[in-house]
Amino acid sequence: LVANHANHLDALVLGAVLPLRLRDQLFPLAAGDVFFETPVLSAFSATVLNALPVWRKHCGPHALKDLRKRLTEDPTVFILFPEGARSRDGKMMEFKPGIGMMTAETDVPIIPCYLHGTFEAFKPMTFVPRLTKVAVHIGKPRVFKDVRNRRQGWEEIAATLKSDICALAPGHVRQAEEPSQS
Repeated sequence: LVANHANHLDALVLGAVLPLRLRDQLFPLAAGDVFFETPVLSAFSATVLNALPVWRKHCGPHALKDLRKRLTEDPTVFILFPEGARSRDGKMMEFKPGIGMMTAETDVPIIPCYLHGTFEAFKPMTFVPRLTKVAVHIGKPRVFKDVRNRRQGWEEIAATLKSDICALAPGHVRQAEEPSQS
């Protein structure tokens, strides 16, 4: 599952839409420098959230290769936010090519999702979430088996998924469907 990323509630919201039978196979990919910074936080993240750390700095390509191997060999569901960080203004940022590194030339289905309302529910620099409506818009699965496992392919996958997720946003109108201006 890939989605836009506004706050720490996002992984919980995405996990909540999955059937219970998949919960043991569900692994949110979490920023190691945030969720695994201290022993207590590491224990909570690994035990309660079932999160896997992804180190954003000093991370070698072997880490993504290990995640790719897990996706292709084990019954696994990852929750991934390709922006690589939380939005500070509610707007979607550019997607990093890591999602492509994990999925190019594989038959792993990637499901684009748009999270609506999570930014308003838990804005940056707040400590208590607000009660507000949150919705998950789920797109059609994508498989990138025919996309080359090289930088250009990774970037193509990231751009395609960003476009898919943007298209799921409420009120999104594709250019071709807009009324013409006269």
